[in-house]
Amino acid sequence: MLVNKILKVVLLLLGITYIALQGFTMEQEGDAVSALTFILLTWLYIGWTKHKSKLFVAFLLIFTSAHILSYLSWFQAPLEDGEPDYSYYIGNILSIISYSLLIVKMFLQLNFKTVFAQLTVPVVILVILDVFCVTLISSTTESAFTYYEYALEFTYNAVVMTLLSFALINYMYRNNYKSMLFLLGSIFIVFSEIIQLAYYYILSDANLGYIYSFFLVIAFIFYYLQSQHRVSEPIPVYTEDDSLEAESSLP
Repeated sequence: MLVNKILKVVLLLLGITYIALQGFTMEQEGDAVSALTFILLTWLYIGWTKHKSKLFVAFLLIFTSAHILSYLSWFQAPLEDGEPDYSYYIGNILSIISYSLLIVKMFLQLNFKTVFAQLTVPVVILVILDVFCVTLISSTTESAFTYYEYALEFTYNAVVMTLLSFALINYMYRNNYKSMLFLLGSIFIVFSEIIQLAYYYILSDANLGYIYSFFLVIAFIFYYLQSQHRVSEPIPVYTEDDSLEAESSLP
């Protein structure tokens, strides 16, 4: 129990350090701290979570691998002109896979017959918004990438937006504390990814380094908190009609 508490304090301090390093554009040091942070977070989840999810474990392991690779890429030989950056492709593919695992996790927990019966209009609106947002966000950086890099970034953005949509649908369907925490984590993930994209390819503003790293840390705080709760059945939405029916049934 003591190790658990110490580990949480260390993770909090590492998160603050990571935000500071990214804000000061000390990216190599920031990548080292982020890799260590995710290793310890994975250890914390696996070692001290009572009801573990295999998909969430896989998500943490693959996402951590992506950050370890990001740090190790600092030590690779300089790329020749026109030479593909394989660590860039592998790192992004690992992140895509990790986010996809979270989508699969929610997909398996949803009753789609009920979802489409109760949330048809919100689902249609979310699909339209996803297509619009992914196209808009990706188009802002199209000139900065090669064809294959752009295809990868487009896929990355699409997966992140799909994750947010599933988190929102899951919250509207379940209406409980765990789904709310997961939705908040997904919102901060999207904000972090969009601002990070702008930081690296659109605006060279050091303040964006603080912001996207802060959002990433907050996102994983929410993800960890929700992971400590078991998946439960949906909670019916309390409405005014329900209260009237309850009052009418009183003697």
